[in-house]
Amino acid sequence: MISPNHRHRRAVITALAVSLPFAFLTPAGASTAAPTAPAPDQQAAAPAQASHLDLGAQDLPETRNVTTLAPGLTRTTITRGAPNQEFFWTAEVAVPSTSLDPDAPASALSTQAQAQKVADKLNAAGVTARIEHVQSPQLADAGGDLGYRVRAGQFSSKADGAATVDQIKAAGYKASVIYTGWDGDAGSSEDDRGPWNLQVLTIDPKEFHGDLTSSFGPNLENRETTSQLSAAAGALAAVNGGFFTMDPAAGAPGDPAGAAVHDGKVLSEPVGDRPSLVLDKNGTSIQRLHWHGTVTAPGAAELPLDGVDRVPGLIRNCGGTDDTPTNLPLHDFTCTDPDEIVSFTPEFGPTTPGGPGLEVVLDPQGTVTAVNHARGTAVPAGGQTVQAIGADVDKLAALAVPGKKLKVDTDLLDESGKTLTTTPTTDVVNGGPTLVQNGQLDVTAKRDGMVRTNDSNSFFYGWVHKRNPRTFAGVDAQGRTILVTADGRQTTSLGLSLNEEAHVAKSLGMINAINLDGGGSTTMVQGDQVMNSPSDATGERPVGDALLVLPGRKP
Repeated sequence: MISPNHRHRRAVITALAVSLPFAFLTPAGASTAAPTAPAPDQQAAAPAQASHLDLGAQDLPETRNVTTLAPGLTRTTITRGAPNQEFFWTAEVAVPSTSLDPDAPASALSTQAQAQKVADKLNAAGVTARIEHVQSPQLADAGGDLGYRVRAGQFSSKADGAATVDQIKAAGYKASVIYTGWDGDAGSSEDDRGPWNLQVLTIDPKEFHGDLTSSFGPNLENRETTSQLSAAAGALAAVNGGFFTMDPAAGAPGDPAGAAVHDGKVLSEPVGDRPSLVLDKNGTSIQRLHWHGTVTAPGAAELPLDGVDRVPGLIRNCGGTDDTPTNLPLHDFTCTDPDEIVSFTPEFGPTTPGGPGLEVVLDPQGTVTAVNHARGTAVPAGGQTVQAIGADVDKLAALAVPGKKLKVDTDLLDESGKTLTTTPTTDVVNGGPTLVQNGQLDVTAKRDGMVRTNDSNSFFYGWVHKRNPRTFAGVDAQGRTILVTADGRQTTSLGLSLNEEAHVAKSLGMINAINLDGGGSTTMVQGDQVMNSPSDATGERPVGDALLVLPGRKP
């Protein structure tokens, strides 16, 4: 039984006719795992043809254990490589910025001259330091020479590096102990021995009669774990979904940081034209969506609507309108705008964000029932509210007349500029960057905001270049939807750089693929059991939403 207070929608999986070649997901001779909950699990026969993951050295051992969760739905555990004794723990130094700004943060990367200066000072203090040139694999729009890092020591465990970190601190610098297996440097990936651990859900629309859905729990502004969302909906399997707000200073925790549609209803605007995973009756697709929102009153000029279901003035991941410092996507950054109009649906939560400004309450017919001169109220069932801050307060107040109607439009536009047609079988989950497009590698890190200027490539280094836990999704040439998690930040599973993630997606047969939220959010669930190894020390992380695979309705 699906809990009625957990909002999700059923998107019937249908075949998508395409003719590009694809790679089988299971190699000849692969082992099969004993089935685990939920029933009815059956071992799946491995296809006769296959190829290994395009990850690390070509000769690495790779095993695949396949469990059938329902006809047309399988979960494949892939283990590739073996522990590599060449990897070790080392202290990575935060190099002070050369900026004239005294508040400029230190960075893992710097110029060769600055790195050498730091290394010389550390060596003089008795710390044997080395500088390393960091070059990143070339992506579609980023990569190449990132700069130089300073490191010291080789340790068999993280704890063994503590004394060296203390020495570095005494010399006037900050440092952290990292594992060299998590580097994603150019030229090293092809020689790496691993290990890697992945979980792969494959949904075949020709055989699977259940539904692919997304869920955000009782409301948008709170977070739940993927396993909680899966159990509440009675799902066969689930993975974590899109990016979301975590810090209250950046907005409402749990709120999608990008496009979101549930049950055909737009609940969050896109980040610029970042790609999103679109689920509807025609199957799974990856689309770059745009935003067009307005508030209008009969006989009056329309006002632009900045967003929906988020704290006005705070734009997580940026990509809005008239925002500071940019209107372009900027990942893991919160842009601001002192003058905004934002609408709210009942799905947001028990009450809307409070604070100074104006809030207009609309009944289900769009009639103004109240004009509040402070923000923060309950959204009426079937209705909505509209908040304004800053200079937009007077503009909204001029339109909002009690007893009169206001029309609020929240439209998502496709790449051709046409309104995205949504029905009760449409869901959208945000993500980015793209990994594969039309069968070709296409990692659009810069376009989608994972490249920052004036930070010495530090964000790109940690988020794109280095190996991290990753969750990604796509479709293959047979129209199958594929959902993948790759464990990381562990010595037993190195994680993937974005470049490696794209190669893995392609080698799994995806002709179109997108990166979803990763890091500590990366989770694969079967029923209510977590099947992967989340990287947070506290265990499974509460997330904003999840992708759920639901069983078909009984006749």
